[in-house]
Amino acid sequence: MTTAPSSPAPRHSLGATAARNLATATVTVVHNAERTPRWLHRLLPWVDVAGGVYRVNHRKVLIARASRIVASLEGNKAHIEPASLRTIPAFSGLDDQAVTTVANAFSVKQFASGETISEEGKTKERVFVVLDGTVELSATGPFGQKLRQRLVGDGNYFGDRSILDPDYRIATGTALTAATVLVLDVTKLNKQDGLRQAIARSLDERQALAARANDFGEAKVELLSSNPGAGEPRLPTTFVDYEDHPREYHLSTIQTVLHTHTRITDLYSNEIDQLREQVRLTVDTVKEREEWELINNPDFGLLHEVAPAYRIPTRSGPPTPDDLDELLTLIWKQPAFFLAHPRAIAAFAREATRRGVPPVVVHLFGSPFITWRGVPLVPSDKLPIHGGNNGVPATSSILLLRVGQEDQGVVGLQKVGVTGEVEPGLSVRYSGTNEHSIASHLVTRYFSAAVLVDDAIARLDNVLLGHYHDYVY
Repeated sequence: MTTAPSSPAPRHSLGATAARNLATATVTVVHNAERTPRWLHRLLPWVDVAGGVYRVNHRKVLIARASRIVASLEGNKAHIEPASLRTIPAFSGLDDQAVTTVANAFSVKQFASGETISEEGKTKERVFVVLDGTVELSATGPFGQKLRQRLVGDGNYFGDRSILDPDYRIATGTALTAATVLVLDVTKLNKQDGLRQAIARSLDERQALAARANDFGEAKVELLSSNPGAGEPRLPTTFVDYEDHPREYHLSTIQTVLHTHTRITDLYSNEIDQLREQVRLTVDTVKEREEWELINNPDFGLLHEVAPAYRIPTRSGPPTPDDLDELLTLIWKQPAFFLAHPRAIAAFAREATRRGVPPVVVHLFGSPFITWRGVPLVPSDKLPIHGGNNGVPATSSILLLRVGQEDQGVVGLQKVGVTGEVEPGLSVRYSGTNEHSIASHLVTRYFSAAVLVDDAIARLDNVLLGHYHDYVY
């Protein structure tokens, strides 16, 4: 039996489908999920580099600050880059042949987490280079308690003072993680013809330089302090020497050519200008890339600009208040802010809350930031996360910065006043229309960053992100 289709019920008013033909939609600009607040860009003081090159002058350095020892493991044999071994004071003045001989005298040892590497008062005449892992150095205090001295991470060393002082008490070294350590038996150096004498001469030369340098290795400025009863002492003469070859920062460039069809910009720009919207979104992406470069660029990125003496590992993995305090001891001259991945900030907040010291919140630019010791922790997703897959724990780094030229801190560099500038250091230039009616606009950003002195930035490494606490209620 066939059923006739039912006719629609009669309407009593205008339908929505037809009514929309007379309505104009309210449209939004194009939203961009890639966009972030870019706090680093806002917080860095920016310097106009009129000539495209920024030269950073320093006082002359007589004794270079300690660097890291570069080594690799090939099977059970360690390969140490001889030149990097000169960062150890006793080897700083050795010629290429002698320093290569010393490098070949190191042996490789593996230590499990918690294992003792050196023992105070018992381990003698040994030099230790940490190839991989974290080692804690400790000593016995005046009341018999354990005093933690410092952490030794990848490329760092300890025990070198025992080379010419057999009675030197090497601190107790304990592996906090599984560690690969290169060990030098100092007694083996006596078997090398003339090597011990060369090391002695090297140390004598270094001590002579140290007498003419301040605590930072810079050439001293001779001064005289006297009291009113000192009579008429002879005043010293002095001058301030400059380094011969200061570092120069050349502005980096981010560029792209934006294409827009003239038909599109002519016909479909009644409410939102299509060209302006294309430029806005392109500039937004350029700025995101710029912040990534400021942090990660191998030539001037902040992660790579941290001097070896200002890189420290976490003691236990998660970023604790103690770890951030260690950073503050390095950048104690007017620290401005910590810079960390949002997951690293969350990891620190968990550890601080666990210890009963939840971080204080402040508001900057209308947004909340947690702080430690009054210094805000600024988030940026441009700091890389390592691991996190295939059972490898996720880790990251945390930076602490001092900023500004007057405070010898970190500054951003840009070129102001370029042709077609839409904001400082960023230009959009019309480049013509081709035979396909496609208009071209060249988008350019000139920028870089500079660390004026070593103690303007420090880095906390091996920040474990996946450590959580279970609470019993």
